Amino acid sequence: MTRAFVFPGQGAQTIGMGADLAAAYPAAKAVFDEVDDALGEKLSSLIWEGDKDTLTLTQNAQPALMATSLAAMKALEAEGITMADAGFVAGHSLGEYSALAAAGSISLSDTARLLRIRGLAMQEAVPVGVGAMAALLGLDFGTATAVAAEAAEGEVCQAANDNDPSQVVISGHKAAVERACIIAKEKGAKRAMLLPVSAPFHCTLMQPAADKMAEALANVEIKAPSVPLVANVVASAISDPAEIRELLVKQVTGSVRWRESVLWMSAQVVTEAWEIGAGKALSGMIRRIDKEIKCSAVGDAAGVAAAVASTKGE
Repeated sequence: MTRAFVFPGQGAQTIGMGADLAAAYPAAKAVFDEVDDALGEKLSSLIWEGDKDTLTLTQNAQPALMATSLAAMKALEAEGITMADAGFVAGHSLGEYSALAAAGSISLSDTARLLRIRGLAMQEAVPVGVGAMAALLGLDFGTATAVAAEAAEGEVCQAANDNDPSQVVISGHKAAVERACIIAKEKGAKRAMLLPVSAPFHCTLMQPAADKMAEALANVEIKAPSVPLVANVVASAISDPAEIRELLVKQVTGSVRWRESVLWMSAQVVTEAWEIGAGKALSGMIRRIDKEIKCSAVGDAAGVAAAVASTKGE
């Protein structure tokens, strides 16, 4: 049996996430303290008792979700579960940074600062209202890609997230994305709906953000992760620090190949996936990709206890 630790992306954030972990595990509390110090502000206060709209801002949500994931990982370590218990790590978009921090590839403080830069850069890359993203439900990736290409009409419209066999997210200029929603329904999509996001992530409109991340990543130490990372951009495992640095830049404008990543892990005999951090979105996607993979959500103290209990007798 091979287990993968997977780390959620933006959209999973909720006020109060990680608070019970910080209360129960000093090592989890220390994660939030270190992130606060790295950013020079009390992000933990916003996470636990702040305003949801403020937390949802990209520059806050990204480091906040990473901190919650790393706190859950520290709680697991306190219970005797370590990175050595996983064959692979993977993360959805910003979750890739959480995965790398958990695997010791990038320090926690550097990861927090990188995600603050990444969030601001992604927000600033495209003026508000110019771009959009939409979820196409009930179309496979090939059809969704063709829909995006047809809708582009000289503008940007691309498949951004290949989430699972029935959900593809597209991204680009707002008018093109709206055209794609109409075409998708004509092609048999069950639903095609604009997403409440502040920028068109994972498309070529994000190139200014990719340039800023290249600059930021050039000055950060990246080590080989203790566990191979199944990277969004290539949907296979990597460990070389230079390749990690390169793909983290490409990831800003590239598609999140989540469906293919899960299929790749399944082919490596991954039979269990633990979703480390907030929410259960990845668990749902994984079940739709390969129902044989057993999923566990490890985002609070109860999830940690259940995960640890599941290992007894292994």
